[in-house]
Amino acid sequence: MIALTIAGSDSGGGAGIQADIKTFSALGVYGASVITAITAQNTLGVTGVHAIPVEMVAAQFDAVMSDLDVKAIKIGMLADIAVIDLLVERLDGIGIPVVLDPVMVAASGHRLVTEDTVAALRDRLFARATIITPNLPEAAVILGEAEAETLAEMEAQAARLAAFGPAVLLKGGHLEGGEESVDLFVDGDVEVLRSPRIATRNTHGTGCTLSSAIAANLAKGATLADAVRAGKTYISSAIAAADRLKIGKGHGPVHHFHAFWDETA
Repeated sequence: MIALTIAGSDSGGGAGIQADIKTFSALGVYGASVITAITAQNTLGVTGVHAIPVEMVAAQFDAVMSDLDVKAIKIGMLADIAVIDLLVERLDGIGIPVVLDPVMVAASGHRLVTEDTVAALRDRLFARATIITPNLPEAAVILGEAEAETLAEMEAQAARLAAFGPAVLLKGGHLEGGEESVDLFVDGDVEVLRSPRIATRNTHGTGCTLSSAIAANLAKGATLADAVRAGKTYISSAIAAADRLKIGKGHGPVHHFHAFWDETA
């Protein structure tokens, strides 16, 4: 089975294209890629970003799709409206599950995209997605509302996000307090997904990894609900194993290959 990721490159290897392909591989799926940007970054932060011209993004997409039998697509951060418009066109009627992770807010709380880009994602690309996977700060930006602070507020925002067309996995890791990390899956019905909250600083790439895990399971033929549940289980295990890695001096990555090997030195 083959899954395609459309996202930026993380030179530190913890997020973006690198995290996506690691996740695909860990879950037994071949990974192809369309790179939308090159970043210079490590566990301490981002020091540079170079956007790939839309013509080259289109060439990558067309090359992959004309040859490989892609069974699912994951989309990460898209900061260029021209690339969003390209994907709106290319994904029209494609007949392949699309997992869209609308990356809009950095871990520091810094906005990564403009209001126009948010509007293009929300009003044009969401309709092409099977499921979107925002966290609480991203949901607030998409809806133009304050960030949800309770489970009830999460449920209300998840319902408003679903009104744009796709199913929604609203990630509640930013919710204060409690011993559990609670996510909401909305696809007609509402399902509450719970896992123990894990105390670690090594959470770089969690959103990329979760959305890629969902795409990998969809590529293998899982239903959307089962793919979401399996993705939640995988990311929880990858976070729980993150401290077994010793990568960098800052916020390290989750352990994508926790089931296969450890690095303790």
